[in-house]
Order: sequence, then structure tokens, then C-alpha cells
Amino acid sequence: MENPKDNNSFSYTYSAKQQEEIKKIREKYVPKEADKMEQLRRLDAGVTQKGTMYSIIVGIVGSLLLGIGMCCCMVWGSSLFILGVIVGVIGIAVVSSAYPLYNYVVKKEREKIAPEIMRLTDELMK
Repeated sequence: MENPKDNNSFSYTYSAKQQEEIKKIREKYVPKEADKMEQLRRLDAGVTQKGTMYSIIVGIVGSLLLGIGMCCCMVWGSSLFILGVIVGVIGIAVVSSAYPLYNYVVKKEREKIAPEIMRLTDELMK
């Protein structure tokens, strides 16, 4: 029978759960290469983000104008009624322009990044 002190080798054994945890921690510190599929997804998502941002801003401004117009009609009634109706109609027009603005911005952004999207998709499909 061998004496354990005579054996100079040393081995570690980890469980699968520990191995996964080690890999996850290691991935945080390894510099990431630009994954083409991830870049494609990010470009595609960026197109609608800009349009969404602009349309939300326009929608909020239009809603505030509509609210101010309603306030003028209901609270100050006789003295600012006509002004309230005019401001309210302007607010409705601004809110109504939010969706066409979204479509316009998305269309322009798609035209702008189309060459990059086509290049990436060609590389990925090969």
C-alpha cells in the first residue's frame, strides 16, 4: 500500500455547477469580439428606437396642448373659451402627427443603415 505523502501529484475536481459559475465569471472579464449577429440585432433595434423617441416626444407635447386647451375651456370658460378650442385643436393635430412622424423617421433610418445591414447579412448567410 502506498503512502499518501509519497505521492507528489495533486488534483482538483469541481462539480458541473462550479464549472458553470467559473465560466460565467470568466466571461465577464474576457474582451468580447464583435459578434456579427448581435451587431445586426442592435442595428435593427436602433432604427425603431429613434422613431419611437421622436413620436413619444411629439405625442406628449400634443397631449399637453390638448390639456391646456381643455383647461381654458372648462376652467376659465367665457373669457378663454375660443382660445381653448384653438389650442385644443392644435394639440389634437400634433398628437395625430406622431404616428406619421414615426413612420417617416423609421423609413429614413432604414435607408441610412441599409448598406451596413446588407453587408452583415451577406457575411452571415455565407
